[in-house]
Amino acid sequence: MQPMFQLNKPIQKIIMHVNNTSTEKESLTKRKSALGIRLFFIYLICYAGFVVIGVFQYELLAVQVLGGLNLALAYGIGLIVFAVILGVIYNYYCTKYEDEVEAGQSNEEKEGGRV
Repeated sequence: MQPMFQLNKPIQKIIMHVNNTSTEKESLTKRKSALGIRLFFIYLICYAGFVVIGVFQYELLAVQVLGGLNLALAYGIGLIVFAVILGVIYNYYCTKYEDEVEAGQSNEEKEGGRV
């Protein structure tokens, strides 16, 4: 049974991060995991700041900071926007890593084809 629709290659490449061999998969998985962990800890530090303010200086969250928004709302919205930005950064670098591996494969194939 064929799928209802098929994505063309450029779109499929952006949406799906596919690895072809186990060696590539292991290498890419390590790089992606390391990047994900770094981004997670960056976000964790920002979120921990919000929690610390909420626990120890909760009065500070009521202070108006931007256009009538209090610090709690501004910080919360900022965390959401920051999470989206980190997601875009993660996707960009994962795609870049996969393109590097793919370019290496195509170079190997070209060299392997010349005998």
